[in-house]
Amino acid sequence: MRRLLPRTLRGQLTAGLVTLLALACLVVGIVTALALRDFLMGRLDEQLIASGGRFAASLEHEAAPDADNRPDTRGQADATFGARLLNGTLTQAAVVHDAADRPLPLTPGDRRALADVRADGRGHSIRLSALGSYRVTAVRGDDQDILITGLPLHPVDETVERLEAVEATLFGVAIVATGIAGAQWVRISLRPLRNVTTRAAEVAGLPLASGEIAMPGPLPDTDPRTEVGQVSTALNHMLGHVEDALTRRQAGEERLRHFAADASHELRTPVANIRGHAELALRHRGPVPADVRHALERIDGESQRMTRLVDDLLLLARLDAGRPLEHEPVDLTLLILNATDDARAAGPGHHWFLDLPEEPVTVTGDAHRLQQAIGNLLANARTHTPPGTDVTIALTAEPNGVSVQVSDTGPGIPDEVRPEVFGRFVRADHARSRTTGSTGLGLAIVHAVATAHGGTATVTSGPGHTTFRLTLPN
Repeated sequence: MRRLLPRTLRGQLTAGLVTLLALACLVVGIVTALALRDFLMGRLDEQLIASGGRFAASLEHEAAPDADNRPDTRGQADATFGARLLNGTLTQAAVVHDAADRPLPLTPGDRRALADVRADGRGHSIRLSALGSYRVTAVRGDDQDILITGLPLHPVDETVERLEAVEATLFGVAIVATGIAGAQWVRISLRPLRNVTTRAAEVAGLPLASGEIAMPGPLPDTDPRTEVGQVSTALNHMLGHVEDALTRRQAGEERLRHFAADASHELRTPVANIRGHAELALRHRGPVPADVRHALERIDGESQRMTRLVDDLLLLARLDAGRPLEHEPVDLTLLILNATDDARAAGPGHHWFLDLPEEPVTVTGDAHRLQQAIGNLLANARTHTPPGTDVTIALTAEPNGVSVQVSDTGPGIPDEVRPEVFGRFVRADHARSRTTGSTGLGLAIVHAVATAHGGTATVTSGPGHTTFRLTLPN
């Protein structure tokens, strides 16, 4: 049933309007037909009462040979029915035809129906097999007999049926015309609501998650006393608040980018100095106490980790700022081979597999950044899976670009981490990430490099299977 109903508000309102009009026409048609039938039946009853049973009373003289004793048909309408009952038994019955009476054969059922008519002088409807539907009245005669007079109901039925046909035609035309006019009226009335829907769809299609957003203008002012006007006003207020919030967020992101870039740039020199002094102290020729040497080695290790963190932050800041990348042909096949060799050397306990096409695959981009992104994917697979895990690197040429897939058979990414896996400082295993030196920025750099090249970075993961997919345009 629901499938038959219109889905749009315009269709529902039009269907509701047409349905209500159809119901109203149906009620009016039924009431007028019943009223007309009651009126015509009343006229028949008055005509029967006025006859006073004269035709039925004259039937008792029907068998007399004297012509003056024939049934009295004066003033009787054609098809007038008359019958006489004595002691509940039908003795005579006739019907007026062409100003004369005509004997009428009656079935036992007809006789029972006539015998059941009450002699109360009121109209009763019966059906005779040879004549059809009749309206009859019964009165008592002078000889304690019952005199029944009847008139046919087919003129009443024909009049009512004609009225019903006329009403059906008129109401049908009215419903169709109202449906067409109502649909246009509803369409015009809902035009402001369509503007609201269109504007809401425009806002829903905007990438509100990040970046500078150009919000659409406000809706035109409408009458605030109407429901649509109230919705339009509320939507305009909401769009104003959203635009203000996005402006504030964009300003905060810009300040954060500038801070990260400035801080990273300023930290590079002191970190480099710390690392240089630590290396110089470790190369001292004289004896160095063991605890001092251990402290210097820790300083050197942490300074190296600090250097990588600063470099990653500076790279992300530059990518966020939209710094132009190199645009030159890059042999992705060679990059993957070199990155896999480095990963195999860093993770000899893993099983590394290659799935590369026979011909070299090239794209246009920044070779250094792409190599860093691929290296981060392999490092992520090595770091977050146990030794003995199979890691497969596949390169596929597609109609609109190329894709690099890094798949592993490790434990998978937890469900609570997967939506934010490309975020900054996101770690699936905090303790292990810190001990292995991970900054939590590797996958964020992959995503940023892919976006800067006009591509995408996605992930699918489950127990025993994780695949990172880097897609780049040609």
